[in-house]
Amino acid sequence: MSHLANLDAYFAENRDKHLTELNDFLRIQSISSLSEHKQHMQMAASWLAAAMKRVNLENISIDETGGHPVVYGDWLHAPGKPTILFYGHYDVQPVDPLHLWETPPFEPQVRDNKLFARGASDDKGQVFMHLKTIEALFALDGTLPVNVKFIIEGEEEIGSPNLPPYVEKNKEKLAADLILISDTGLYAPGKPAVCYGLRGLTGIQIDVRGAKGDLHSGLYGGGVQNAIHALADILASFRDEHGTIQVEGFYDNVLPLSEEERQAYRDLNFDEEALKEEVGVNELFGEAGYSYLEQIWARPTLEVNGVFGGFSGEGIKTVLPAEAGAKITCRLVPNQDPGEIVALLKAHVEMHKPAGVDITISEFDKGAPFITPFDNPVIQAAGRSYERVYDVPTAYIRGGGSIPIVAAFDQILDLPVVLMGFGLSSENFHAPNEHFHLENFDKGLRVLGDYLYEVAALKL
Repeated sequence: MSHLANLDAYFAENRDKHLTELNDFLRIQSISSLSEHKQHMQMAASWLAAAMKRVNLENISIDETGGHPVVYGDWLHAPGKPTILFYGHYDVQPVDPLHLWETPPFEPQVRDNKLFARGASDDKGQVFMHLKTIEALFALDGTLPVNVKFIIEGEEEIGSPNLPPYVEKNKEKLAADLILISDTGLYAPGKPAVCYGLRGLTGIQIDVRGAKGDLHSGLYGGGVQNAIHALADILASFRDEHGTIQVEGFYDNVLPLSEEERQAYRDLNFDEEALKEEVGVNELFGEAGYSYLEQIWARPTLEVNGVFGGFSGEGIKTVLPAEAGAKITCRLVPNQDPGEIVALLKAHVEMHKPAGVDITISEFDKGAPFITPFDNPVIQAAGRSYERVYDVPTAYIRGGGSIPIVAAFDQILDLPVVLMGFGLSSENFHAPNEHFHLENFDKGLRVLGDYLYEVAALKL
C-alpha cells in the first residue's frame, strides 16, 4: 500500500476515537480575553502537553509568559531531514451572544457531518489535526520522515502580545526549515488553497480641533472654520475618484505582482457578479488596472473606518462643531513598512491641514505584511499534497487580512511560512454556532500526513 492509502486506513479506523479526544479538548473553556477563564487556559495547556506526550513528542514544556503559557514539544531524530515548526493556538473567542447558539458552545455536537463547538475550526480542531498526523506516522512507520517542533500559544485571539518576545528569546530552540500553520481556510468548498501571503495593518486617528467650543452658525458661520469641513477636506485628499491613494510615497516600496501570480488568480475564475449580489452592491470599486482578487490580496488600501463629530441627534442643531475626528486603517503589502506608512500619513495630513484648526494624530497597533514566494518548494509541495487528496488543482492565494504573528515569525526566524488551512469562511468562527466540516477534518489529516513525506523529499 502507498503511504496515502496507509494514512487513509489508519484515520478511518481511528476516526471515532479521534473525535472523542477532540471533543475533550473543545470542552475546555479557554477564552483568553476573559480573566475568569485563566484556570481553563491552564487546563488547555496541560491537555495539550499530555496530548503531545501521547503522540511520542519529547522535550515537552509548558512555558510561562507574561500572559497565558506556550506549550512546546519536539521530536528530532531524523538526521539530514528538514525540520518543520508547527504553530497553532489553543485559545478561543468569547461566546456572546449566548442565546444565538443552537447548542451550548462548549458541549460539542455533530450535526450534518459538522462539528459544532467554540474552537472547532479556529483553531483547536486544526491544531488537533497536526497532533493526530504525528500519531498516525508513528503508528504506521514507527518513526517520522522529518524532524518536528510544536509551539502552541494561548493568546492569538488577543493579538499574541507575549509570543514575539518568547520567539525572540527562543530563536535557537525554534530553529527550523519552515513553519506550518493551519489557521486559515480553503478557497471554497472542495477547493484547497495554499495561502502564501498576508497583508499587514497600520492606522491612525485624526482629531481636529477648531474653536474652544461649538459656535452658533448664524453668528459665526462663514467666518470661523468648521471642524467637520476641515476633516472632510483632509479625508477627501487621501484618494482620487478611482480609489488610488494620493499619499506621497505610499506605493514606492510595493512589491509588484508577477505575471505567474496574476495568471494564477485569473485561473480561479472568480465570479464578481456573484460577489456583488452577496454584498448587495450594483458595482465594485477599486484601484484601476487590477482585478478584484489582486486588489484585496496584493494591493495596499487606505480606508476610513469611522467619522465622528457635531450633532447627530433627531432634528437639526445649527452649530459649527468645534471637534471632529476619523479613524483610518491601511492594509499593507510586502515591502511596505508600517512605521514608514504612518510617517507618510502624518506628513500628508500636515500638508493638507486646513486653516483655522489644530490637528492631533494618534497611532494604532501595527502589523507587518508577509509573503513566501509562491514558487518556493515548500509552497509547491503543499499544493501537491492537497491535490492528491482533494483531486482538484490547488489554488495559490494571498489573504486580504492580517495575522500579525505570521509576520513576526517571518521577521524573527526568517523562515518560509506555509499556511495550509482546512476551514471554510462559512464556519462562524468568532460567531455563534462555530463549526468544522468533518469532510475537511478527514481530508486534512491525510493532506498533512502526505505533506510530511513531501517535505522529507526536499533538499532544504
